[in-house]
Amino acid sequence: MFKEFKEFAIKGNMIDMAVGIIIGGAFGKIVTSLVNDILMPPIGLILGKMDFTNLFLNLSRVRYKTIAEAKAAGAATLNYGLFLNNLVDFVIVAFAIFLLIKQINKLRRNIEKPAPPPPVTTKECPHCCSNIPIKANRCPQCTSEL
Repeated sequence: MFKEFKEFAIKGNMIDMAVGIIIGGAFGKIVTSLVNDILMPPIGLILGKMDFTNLFLNLSRVRYKTIAEAKAAGAATLNYGLFLNNLVDFVIVAFAIFLLIKQINKLRRNIEKPAPPPPVTTKECPHCCSNIPIKANRCPQCTSEL
């Protein structure tokens, strides 16, 4: 069983998958920073100087100004501002992956062009319907002239 696992782990697919996971994690951090630090502040400014990270619905009776205060007090909150940030984050990552897969499929189609069909070397005898060489003048099966 250890030998089989070792063969599986050393295969190229496993290494490619590991590299993909590492790069995907780094890409996710970049996109999260893009959303939180570059996209959402101008959107919040346009919407009246709103900070999306502090948008929450307090489920307790005590008022809190920020999510940090509510969490420190142990209050139950619905953090819809953080959810919006994560939603925008997801849409950007999904769109980037869509564009990447689209380009990979385009490259595959260019590389994997179908082979041309082989040249026709036989024809069908109109009298007996057997296959005969294309250059034949008589059918070898029924001896009819072609």
